Amino acid sequence: MRLLSLADRADLEHELARIGADPLSWPIFRAKSRVLAVKIEGLSTAGANILKQTALALGGDCAINRAVVSGRVRRSDAVLFVTMRQFSALAGRLKYQPDCIARQVPELLELSGCLLSPRRIIKLGRKTLDLGARTYVMGILNVTPDSFSDGGRFLEPSAALDHAVAMAEEGADFIDIGAESTRPGSRSVPARKQLARLLPVLHAVKKRVKAPVSVDTTSATVAQAALKEGADIVNDVSAFTDRRMAAVVARAGVPCILMHMKGRPRTMQQNPEYSDLMAEVTGFLASARARGAAAGIERAQMLVDPGIGFGKTVEHNLEILRRLSELQSLGAPVVVGPSRKRFIGAVSDAPPGKRVEGTIAACVLAAANGANVLRVHDVKPVVKALALADAVELRS
Repeated sequence: MRLLSLADRADLEHELARIGADPLSWPIFRAKSRVLAVKIEGLSTAGANILKQTALALGGDCAINRAVVSGRVRRSDAVLFVTMRQFSALAGRLKYQPDCIARQVPELLELSGCLLSPRRIIKLGRKTLDLGARTYVMGILNVTPDSFSDGGRFLEPSAALDHAVAMAEEGADFIDIGAESTRPGSRSVPARKQLARLLPVLHAVKKRVKAPVSVDTTSATVAQAALKEGADIVNDVSAFTDRRMAAVVARAGVPCILMHMKGRPRTMQQNPEYSDLMAEVTGFLASARARGAAAGIERAQMLVDPGIGFGKTVEHNLEILRRLSELQSLGAPVVVGPSRKRFIGAVSDAPPGKRVEGTIAACVLAAANGANVLRVHDVKPVVKALALADAVELRS
């Protein structure tokens, strides 16, 4: 007798084939092998009791406040523990229950759809790209004098172009060009100055590099000009703080990356605090996507980034990497940018230029926990590391 580790689909099916199980039954066992933990907030006492009893009847379980059974609390959060198959059946049973719990059914169905059929396909002009096929790499090109790691190195257009070409040759799937530093303590850069740095480089890169190019900016003015010059993606670390940004993206029909940031770069690292880190990050990103959808952006075109290093302590950043798979509930491709960040230096006691090994480890962990795109400075070693991670199917 021995324990089996069958989180990977191929390993599970190999064992089922080995014992001679009917292939028609394999989807059933796949659904039973994956246990989910789903948090539901603010249930009434009656709703919490019904949810727990329904979960138990399906063979799962549900944790609720211990005072629910005696009626000493009026409301309770809950954590469901169910397999994917049980979760799919749960909504069907709850819709016939009183409204205190039946009202949760639409959200349960939406979450079930995100988990069962995650959409990871984005449109780049007339082409489509499946970000779920493997882990993609976005090479960072900072045309700034003050970025935390490489400020000033690529300020000259010729140096920037050479670096973009080199990253593409090393395997970068995207090139992300930014003309405004968002390091902790940095000040905003006027759109006119951003464009003076950005446009010559963007023009040259689009001529020489086949990889799609994203523009890293919080300014709708800069984004609009860059899109006219041929940029393929908008990377907005402020998630539509500029209220015009969503309309610009919607009109262009391009993908956009929306990132969580607590505060603004100038002040974001001044004692950031969270009552529930992952709930706040997920809620913020869900609201940003809702604003984008209201402006006319297709939901499939909005990627999300939890914002490692943006208003987070070392412990916050480590928790995000550990619990990254929770972002799957958003039903959006996930971008993570751990490259050379301060938390890596704090753990490994290394300055920015010596954080390659820590960056690789962070990228592999992020990929294992569901990241679709990794944004990095050191393209070649990360591409090689992710090729191995994908080969052994570490990704959940």
